[in-house]
Amino acid sequence: MRGVTLRGSDTMKKNPSRTAALPFEIVATRDQPLGMPAERFLRDYWHKRPLLIRNAFPGFETPLQPEDLAGLACEEGVLARMISLDRATGAWDVRTGPFQEEDFPGLPDHDWTLLVQDVDKWDADVRELLAQFRFLPRWRVDDIMISFAATGGSVGAHVDHYDVFLLQAQGERRWMIDASVALGKPAPDLAFQEDVAIKLLQRFDPTHEWVLAPGDMLYLPPLVPHHGVAENPCLTFSVGMRAPSSAELIADYLDTLVADADEAVRYHDEDLSPPQDPYEIDARAMERVVEALNALR
Repeated sequence: MRGVTLRGSDTMKKNPSRTAALPFEIVATRDQPLGMPAERFLRDYWHKRPLLIRNAFPGFETPLQPEDLAGLACEEGVLARMISLDRATGAWDVRTGPFQEEDFPGLPDHDWTLLVQDVDKWDADVRELLAQFRFLPRWRVDDIMISFAATGGSVGAHVDHYDVFLLQAQGERRWMIDASVALGKPAPDLAFQEDVAIKLLQRFDPTHEWVLAPGDMLYLPPLVPHHGVAENPCLTFSVGMRAPSSAELIADYLDTLVADADEAVRYHDEDLSPPQDPYEIDARAMERVVEALNALR
């Protein structure tokens, strides 16, 4: 890997008073890196409520440097993006990799972010971090995305459709979130801006704001509006969960059926009789189709 020089829930609804008393920020301990037993985290926070865990990874040292991330973004087959903001015009720009080494030295020292997906699949040291998330089913963990942001770098206010753990690995990042739902308030407007290269929220009214240092980790359930801005050059590791849509589940299931289907099994109608209307797919024909599909099970 080349190095490149860089600049710069139901239970909650039944007991609203208990929900309101739950903290949004907690300090981890050596015995409880989530700041609480895993069972309590899953009961009270998972898929329900944001939580900032201070010192979740005490003394954390990043296994991947910004230069390594830039080098990885130059490799074929790696999913990488660079997002930048022109503050003078308010215009966002998105570029996709693979990048060239010469793309990096000329970058400004502010207002851009490099994001690389699936880093755990390319780097063994990064992959070892997944051992810290054994309180979750392994199949639910999708990937570790790593972002390097120059000072002021951001990807704007947005939402994700999956649970995510945002681990600060190097430098500092300011996070703002809208926890209205967890506070028992009306859900925020999730309409997106038009004519923007990335999906940014039209409106963002944060209820909480924190600056994360290395080792701090922010957990966000799906659809919690959030906005992170680099206070200084920083690395953030995003451990994202797998949350396939119903359409994706159906498509994958159909792909499996097709792959295992026997080509020798064909539609047949040896009991065919003259149709009343030659252009009609009659009830008996539909029954034969259902029989053929049932044979795939």
